[in-house]
Amino acid sequence: MAGSTYGTLFKITTWGESHGKALGVVIDGCPAGLSLCEEDIQIYLNRRKPGQSNITTPRKESDEVEILSGIFEGKTTGTPISLLVKNTSQKSSDYSEIASYYRPGHADYTFDSKYGFRDYRGGGRSSGRETIGRVAAGAVAAKILKEMGISVMAYTRSIGPVSADMTCFDKDAILSTATCMPDRKADALATAYLQECMQNKDSSGGIVECMVTGLPAGIGEPVFDKLDANLSKAIMSIGAVKAVEIGDGILVSSSKGSENNDAFVMKDNNIYKKTNHAGGILGGISDGSEILLRAHFKPTPSIFSKQETVNKSGENIEIEIKGRHDPIIVPRAVVVVEAMTALAILDACMVNMSTRLSYLTDFYKK
Repeated sequence: MAGSTYGTLFKITTWGESHGKALGVVIDGCPAGLSLCEEDIQIYLNRRKPGQSNITTPRKESDEVEILSGIFEGKTTGTPISLLVKNTSQKSSDYSEIASYYRPGHADYTFDSKYGFRDYRGGGRSSGRETIGRVAAGAVAAKILKEMGISVMAYTRSIGPVSADMTCFDKDAILSTATCMPDRKADALATAYLQECMQNKDSSGGIVECMVTGLPAGIGEPVFDKLDANLSKAIMSIGAVKAVEIGDGILVSSSKGSENNDAFVMKDNNIYKKTNHAGGILGGISDGSEILLRAHFKPTPSIFSKQETVNKSGENIEIEIKGRHDPIIVPRAVVVVEAMTALAILDACMVNMSTRLSYLTDFYKK
């Protein structure tokens, strides 16, 4: 299977299936000398693991990470870092029927069309559990970025018709509410909406927003490897993401140039922008402002109401999906968006070190 590797210099390869023995990631390109332990990674994995509230799947997994290589005496050695998380709560029998038909909204049909064979237990590689490797690697990337003075923070911006009021932004609420919303009133309304969806055997979509602060101007390439293009690819590679916005996003198509342009000003001998409609990126290159992006997630396709589909014999049938499923993907995906953003930003920063002769001479010239 091609396409399981991401990155240019800070490169990751994820592996494993939803109902296999384990999942994990191999990180190549992590510099030596970073203090790193399993707890640094576990903090991130705990944010995406299932069974933490009544709006997530009841599947219970500890998702405990093991570092298999690349660390000596508490620091990275510069060699590949291999991380493993064992599956401990598989119920593959819940999926035995699925082998014979294609679930609406899932990758069952497309996997069969591509490979002629698929792991139907929980979706195999197309399962949301694949993101364990992404989050584990993103935790490492985020720790490196922190050393560089760059921070990445994601949160739930909206669930169904309920949006967070950003004038009531509460950073602590992101980690303490079931919805990961930075607005406790919106969290209560969204939770009530999701309870209604579950009662109706339905699910909901939503939006995850992510901010990057501390990134200097000049990061990103101006043609095919634009920073916004690479961020979009990183985020769109997350299962269930159907749209990505940078800055004002789709609103730019209905605005005027006089409204959309960000004016530059000098302040304390530095260049700043008065506004940030561009989301911190101009011409594919960071402009020193806060990077702002949004990921739009579709509703969880595994719903318990009757649905029409086709079986492998080509017959039209009706199904009712069984198993343990999230009524919404968004809250557990917040940390996944954060991880993929960190990976894309760190990789771009590393690539940028080759863009000026002075970056090389300042380091190597004696």
